[in-house]
Amino acid sequence: MSKEIINERVKADFNRARFKSFINQVFSIVSGKKNNLLSYDEIKEKLRIGGPIYRGVKTVRVEQIIGSLNRYHEFDSAFLPKEDQLASRWQKVDRAFYEDVHLPPVVLYKVGQVYFVVDGHHRVSVAREQGQEFIEAEVRECATRINITPDIKPEDLEILGSKIDFLDRTKIDKIRPDSRIYLNIPDGFERMLEHIAVHRYFMGIDLQRDISEEEAIAHWYDTVYMPIIEVIRKSDVLKDFPDKSESDLYLWVLDHQHYLTEALGQPLLPPQEAAKKFFKKKKKK
Repeated sequence: MSKEIINERVKADFNRARFKSFINQVFSIVSGKKNNLLSYDEIKEKLRIGGPIYRGVKTVRVEQIIGSLNRYHEFDSAFLPKEDQLASRWQKVDRAFYEDVHLPPVVLYKVGQVYFVVDGHHRVSVAREQGQEFIEAEVRECATRINITPDIKPEDLEILGSKIDFLDRTKIDKIRPDSRIYLNIPDGFERMLEHIAVHRYFMGIDLQRDISEEEAIAHWYDTVYMPIIEVIRKSDVLKDFPDKSESDLYLWVLDHQHYLTEALGQPLLPPQEAAKKFFKKKKKK
C-alpha cells in the first residue's frame, strides 16, 4: 500500500472517529448520560484503592480499558478523540497500524476487572477504532475491596463509594467472607447500616446484655438478610426486575414490612415470612 493511500486512510479514519465522537456527545446531551472516560484519581479517592504493584507485560482486552490517569477529558467513553488537536498523534499511530509497525506496550493501571491508561491513549483509541480485541500492556495492579467490571458508569461511583464506607463500618467481607451485597439504590447502604443498628438494639433487649457490633452484624446477616435473599432466589422473582439486585429487593421487603406494621397496624412478620408475602403479592399483579 502506497504512502499516499495510507495518508488518505488515516485522515479518513480520524475524521470518522471524530464524527462518531460528536454523535456520542449529542446523544449524551439528549439522554443526560455521561460520556466521559472514568478518572483514575476519582476512582482512587472514592474507592480508596491501594497499590499499584507491577505485574509485567500482559495481553489485555481493549474493551476492559475504560479510564485514564490524566487525559480522561480528551477521549469519550468509547475512547474516541474529542478534540481536533489530537489528529497529528492519532494519525501517526494509525499509520503504524497500516504499516504493521510494532509499537511499545501501553502502560495501564488495573483495578478489579478494568484498566486505566497511564501512557498510550492514542494507541488504545486507534486499537478500538480498528477493531482490535487485544493490546499489549505493562500492567500495574491496584488493590480494591470491591470488584469493578467494564460496565461501570460514572454515576455508579457514588454507590460504590457508599459500599466502601459500608465495608469499612461493618467489616462484613471479613465477618462473612462469602457475602455478596450489591445495590443500585443510592441510599441503600446507609439504610442497611440503620437496619443493623436497629437489629443490634433489639438484640440487646432480647438477650439483656451488651451486643458487640461484630455479633450484631453476623446475626443480622444470618437471621435477617440471608433468609430474605433465600426467598428471593427460590421465588425466581429477579427475572421480573432486570434492573434490580437481590440486595435491592431485600430493601423493598423491609420497606413492605415497615408499611404493614406502621401504616396498616398488622403484626410484625419474621423477615422470611414478610419476603414470601411480599413476592406472592407481586406475582399476582
